[in-house]
Amino acid sequence: MDEKFIQRPEFFNNSLSSVFGVTEVPLTLWEKIYSFGFIRKTFILFLLATIWEIYARYLDNPLLFPTFTSTIVAFGDAIVFGGLLEKVFYSIKILLIGYLSGLVIATLLTVAAITTQIGNDFLETLTSMFNPLPAIALLPLALIWFGLGNGSIIFVLIHAVLWPVALNMHSGFLSVSPTLRMVGNNYGLSNFGFVTKILIPAGFPSILAGLKIGWAFAWRTLIAAELVFGVSSGSGGLGWFIYENKNLLEIPNVFAGLFTVILIGLAVENVIFKSIEAKTIRKWGMQN
Repeated sequence: MDEKFIQRPEFFNNSLSSVFGVTEVPLTLWEKIYSFGFIRKTFILFLLATIWEIYARYLDNPLLFPTFTSTIVAFGDAIVFGGLLEKVFYSIKILLIGYLSGLVIATLLTVAAITTQIGNDFLETLTSMFNPLPAIALLPLALIWFGLGNGSIIFVLIHAVLWPVALNMHSGFLSVSPTLRMVGNNYGLSNFGFVTKILIPAGFPSILAGLKIGWAFAWRTLIAAELVFGVSSGSGGLGWFIYENKNLLEIPNVFAGLFTVILIGLAVENVIFKSIEAKTIRKWGMQN
């Protein structure tokens, strides 16, 4: 039976936009500026600096609380004439040695914990014992064991880094889904391959959080240790710079040293860790 099919003419309803409104609205200049995190954070820093300046001028006591502008002047003078950069490089060198050593030990302990039961019990026992113990509390023992020098500082830095990194790494490994674990088992991966190809990528958000916490603990432990005994072989780090200027009542220089500590912390967090985050967990779709 022959049938004739009549094609229905296309129909466009242009009245929808008048009912529901425009679906796409161009961003205003303020919205475009506000979308940049760097600009938002810069505004916050500018606001804090303004509050600092106003409060210091209201207090009008440079010995107690110098202004932000005088701190910036002292910061520039310390860089040019006070050897501040040399002290910063000295501190960072010691920090990297202790930080990387702590990461290596934390990785070995965590791999042992995730692959063997005795390793898991060993890590749980050690973290329960030593994680609540402040690193700076070990300073007197470090002085006895390693003497007055870099060895004592590196020892307390390793203690500050080791336990938070190990805990976060172990937590990240345990949070890996059973499906991914079965994939690794089906491929017949060795223990080392299972850790590097399955556990580390899948648990990297927790690992990165541990790296951040370990960095923060190590940085403040280093400054505190240098405040106590930062001089070794005639040289000292950033903490010793703060301590020396405190004794000389050069309070703007003390604030300049603290300002340097803050700048380094901001740089590490917003440049190094943000870059790692963007190239790993954000790229992999594990974080918005």
